[in-house]
Amino acid sequence: MADAHALESYSQNGRLLGNLEDGEDDIDYVRDDTLPRESQRRSNERLDESWRRVRRACQRPWQVGELVEATAEWGLASSTRLPRTFHITPILPSIQNLPIIWLERYAPKRVHRIAMLILLYALWFLAIIFVVRQSRLSPTISGYDPPVYLSCTARYWNGGQCGLDGYLCQPFAEASFAFRCPADCLDTQLLNPYAVGDQEIVYQSLVVGGPTEGRQFGNESSHDEELVANAVYRADSFICASAIHSGFLRDVEGGCGVLTLTGEQSSYTSSQRFGIHSIGFDSHFPRSFGFKVGSKTACKDRRWPGLAASVSFTIMLSLFTTSPAVFFWIIFTGLFFHVALVSDPPTLNRDTLPDMFTLLSMAIAQFLPAAFVALVMYRYAVTRSLRGLTAQVEKTVLWLGPAWVGALNNYTFDKLPIQRLTIHDIRAQPGAVSTLIAIVLIIGSIAIGQAYAFLVEGRFARYALLYSILVLGILIATVIPGLELKIHHYFLALLLLPGTSFQNRPSLIYQGLLIGLFVNGVARWGFASILQTPGELLADGQRGSILPDVAVLAAGVDNITFSLGSLPIHDAEMAVTYYGVGTRERRRALPWSGWRRGHW
Repeated sequence: MADAHALESYSQNGRLLGNLEDGEDDIDYVRDDTLPRESQRRSNERLDESWRRVRRACQRPWQVGELVEATAEWGLASSTRLPRTFHITPILPSIQNLPIIWLERYAPKRVHRIAMLILLYALWFLAIIFVVRQSRLSPTISGYDPPVYLSCTARYWNGGQCGLDGYLCQPFAEASFAFRCPADCLDTQLLNPYAVGDQEIVYQSLVVGGPTEGRQFGNESSHDEELVANAVYRADSFICASAIHSGFLRDVEGGCGVLTLTGEQSSYTSSQRFGIHSIGFDSHFPRSFGFKVGSKTACKDRRWPGLAASVSFTIMLSLFTTSPAVFFWIIFTGLFFHVALVSDPPTLNRDTLPDMFTLLSMAIAQFLPAAFVALVMYRYAVTRSLRGLTAQVEKTVLWLGPAWVGALNNYTFDKLPIQRLTIHDIRAQPGAVSTLIAIVLIIGSIAIGQAYAFLVEGRFARYALLYSILVLGILIATVIPGLELKIHHYFLALLLLPGTSFQNRPSLIYQGLLIGLFVNGVARWGFASILQTPGELLADGQRGSILPDVAVLAAGVDNITFSLGSLPIHDAEMAVTYYGVGTRERRRALPWSGWRRGHW
């Protein structure tokens, strides 16, 4: 009787943990019980009869006219049907209402619930701060400066910045520094082709070298320190991936240690170790590095314990909260700062990660505009889905679960074999074509289902107009000269979120997933422009420039003589100098010829 009384009390006043606001925004829709029952019955009968006629016509597909007529009649019946609003009736309500009953029993007053909410916030905040502190503050390694926090793509040699003969990247040997690597660098890949000798590497980790048999250090090095696994890597290798390959660090927790330069190396061996296949290079390179034995210290990336804490707190909040506003804003804020501080923090530049205070500053700077966008999302999409929803377990599984999947995009969708939507990348990356086809089919089927839901609720015309305007805007953006369209996943989430403004189970899944994708995109990358120059999109990729005519004149055991073509030619009229290109190729090198054909 007490449980029944508690549930009745809840149904009357809706008092739950977090249900603190005085009222909700009005929404312009009506429920079934406000419609004339007789009109609703006749509308349903017409719709059912027209659908039966469509099914009969489908059994005789050769009678095209009858099929078209039946389909048109069904469409008319659907469009004239009195609208009804979707509402989720909980499955096993006695179980899903248990959190409500417990809350009414043990925290009957509003002040009790406010205190519980504040306590939950405090515990969550302390857990996140502890994780960030443990993951960002590095212990001092005796004899070295504080460790440099590297990104997964950090390298000790960037060829384009080292100058002639690598002069700007000295010293080549007899130098060491302390470093720290984050977790999960194992799957970091090159997205643009990269030349290693006569090999072209792409869509794999850039690790050149590995364990060697005996000492093979060059003459420049008087290196006398022991290296982990006696492994030596070419200096343009990813440092953190190389540390994993050598066995110095574990991918799941990262770590700290000392990197030592070993000077010139005559060859680099290929090997498969700890999930990474390294690249072989049978020639000289002026700079190499290894990892000093015994220099590893007890510093770990605590992102996985942090994830467990955040997921636990959000589940508790979801089960004991029915207020859409409190639920959404706490979950949105928690997801945002978890991504920005723990699971996928932004980088300062290509090679280094920020310290704890800089990271917090960057997160707050991105959160303020994201919160404004979230307010619009909440007002026009989320409220319709969550208002009046009492299926606590279903809300947690169907909305919160996909939200975490989207927020952890670097562990979920980033693993799909499709990185950039360009024709070249889709053709070049293994599995990209089939993945793209599957994604298009899934999105298409979802769009059909959501369009039908709009039709049922009587909102199809408005949202069809909205999406027509959005598609038109995207098409206009694609033809702006000098810029190219790039659909970031935060922008994709914003485009699709209006189509999830229903309270049915599929929409809960889609909406939670899109909210998570938006959070990950903004917290990690910020509001990146959807219109970018071709150079920004290409980054360090191949530019399709004209190759010189290389002719081998003589080849010996120790040397080779070759020619790079004709001498530089200066075109005074065009103010252009062509290096290593014959006169018959001059027209191809004109600065606008590649632009017209779309090559860069």
